[in-house]
Amino acid sequence: MSARSKARKRALDAIFESEVRGLAPDGTLAQRLNVPDRPMNDYTVELVRGVAAHRAEVDDVIAQYAEGWTLDRMPAVDRNVLRIGVFEILHVDDVPDAVAVSEALALVRELSTDESPGFVNGILGTVVRNKQEILASITPSS
Repeated sequence: MSARSKARKRALDAIFESEVRGLAPDGTLAQRLNVPDRPMNDYTVELVRGVAAHRAEVDDVIAQYAEGWTLDRMPAVDRNVLRIGVFEILHVDDVPDAVAVSEALALVRELSTDESPGFVNGILGTVVRNKQEILASITPSS
């Protein structure tokens, strides 16, 4: 498993735990950063902070493309993997979109339901296809 794959898994753990505890997506990040025997990868921190900073926008994108599903009805793992994937696709320029999708699928294959890979792939694939339109709608024009 690559360093970035591990970073994504740790980001998912932190975001998932924050959600379960009723905190903002970065709610457990400070606690995890203060554990000296478990250093946190810089990319994990970037993902958690990025999802927290763009939460409303990311959730709106997911809701727009999750036909027939509300965020609340989704399995928690799927919802939070989608948040990371959408954030990476829209805001992390050094990660190819195909890699963001592939990594999200790997996480849900390992951690979620049998139907999750198809569900997550469908949403993220649509986000990738509509990326320029989405970015234009969230980026204020000059």
